[in-house]
Amino acid sequence: MAADDTHLTETPTGQRTDLHQGFLHLVRDEVRLPDGSLATREMIVHAGAVAVLALLDDGPDAGKAVLVRQHRHPVGRVLLELPAGRLEPGESTLECARRELLEETGYVASEWAFGIEIHNAAAYSTESIWIWLARGLQPGPQRLDSGEFVEVVLHTEAELDALCAAGQLPDVKTIVGLHLWQRWLAGARTLHWQAAP
Repeated sequence: MAADDTHLTETPTGQRTDLHQGFLHLVRDEVRLPDGSLATREMIVHAGAVAVLALLDDGPDAGKAVLVRQHRHPVGRVLLELPAGRLEPGESTLECARRELLEETGYVASEWAFGIEIHNAAAYSTESIWIWLARGLQPGPQRLDSGEFVEVVLHTEAELDALCAAGQLPDVKTIVGLHLWQRWLAGARTLHWQAAP
């Protein structure tokens, strides 16, 4: 990033329109552009979310990741994804990762490593997704919310890579998680594992 980005920076003027609907918070800001002219920017204000790349490291499924399949209404299809969910107020990203892994898959992990923070739709949303990696997994029953229908599936890195190459893995957080996994396996990414709190 450049030391001085003022030639690119948009500055809010203070004019704002808000609309709250369910968990969505829609905002329209007036901004002053670098050349002094005015423009509007619409965005979704989002609390953020966490995704988990959970890796099985022993037993007959060693070398596989725990993923979920669920229907996503906005795109009208079932997607293969990392387990993930929205941050609750006051919750750390690690606490959210542990909660979502348990709720969606039933697994509990003994070790965790932070992977990366991504902005999956920076053009129109404030949402960050923090990706954590988990290992030392112990299975258990899912704890799904009412109205939540999620199928747990296991895939190797090679299987996910093939799905991605075939255009069958369109979920951005899952693609980034696969990339992290591949770089770690190749020794190109160091992870700092910590025991579960």
